[in-house]
Amino acid sequence: MRSVRNTIVIGFATVLGLAQAREGEFDSILRWRNIGPYRGGRTRAICGVPSQSNVFYMAPVNGGVFKSIDYGRTWQPIFDDQPTASVGALAVAPSNPNVIYVGSGEGLHRPDLSVGDGIYKSTDAGKTWTHLGLRDGQQIAQLAVDPKNPDRIFVAVAGHPYGPNEERGVYRSLDGGKTFEKVLYRNENVGASDVLIDPGSPQIVYAALWESREGPWENGVFNGDGGGIFKSVDAGKTGRRRRNLERHDRRSAARTWNRRWRSPGGAV
Repeated sequence: MRSVRNTIVIGFATVLGLAQAREGEFDSILRWRNIGPYRGGRTRAICGVPSQSNVFYMAPVNGGVFKSIDYGRTWQPIFDDQPTASVGALAVAPSNPNVIYVGSGEGLHRPDLSVGDGIYKSTDAGKTWTHLGLRDGQQIAQLAVDPKNPDRIFVAVAGHPYGPNEERGVYRSLDGGKTFEKVLYRNENVGASDVLIDPGSPQIVYAALWESREGPWENGVFNGDGGGIFKSVDAGKTGRRRRNLERHDRRSAARTWNRRWRSPGGAV
């Protein structure tokens, strides 16, 4: 009842304010303000729940996961009993808000960072957690959950920030994280920095690969040209070796050609 009352009050106040505002004066009504949680550090993972407007999750890159059930007024830590506090990606299943996926590791490149140990999942809105896998990925940059199927997820794994490793690229799970399949991969030096499912057509998946490595000294960065933006129109299936992919890179943003998802034994 309290949640419903708060929603009505907030909605009424917003409508009243907008009705009184002239065009171009929205900044005087809707202002950014810090709603917490009050802690130091960077934050790159935050998400809401479309079906529950009062619920939000956020994760500082080295502070675990926090949850608010009152529109951000208060925040509670819900990940403190896990072996890692480094989080770079959060995703709530649109079709089942009790299902939450957490990608550990900051999922970015910078001189000093903390690494994680793979993917976690909750099926009770953050009360308990289960470790799923991809432990050696160290940096999970992004997660994408099918809008209609909470068990179908894609994971962008950036990989080791300071050296090569095989567990990087884009992974897919069709069973809620019980198993993962590597569906987009270049080599041990190229990680995945982003992945997105088209909400209107879940068979369409976009992914970004990034070849970058931190050096052993401050601001020492090594970049390559193995990255790019990829598109799959068949949900990244590996049953067919050849599939229509578009790749746009810095050297030829308009060039389009057929590419291949690479499985562990395949080729790009």
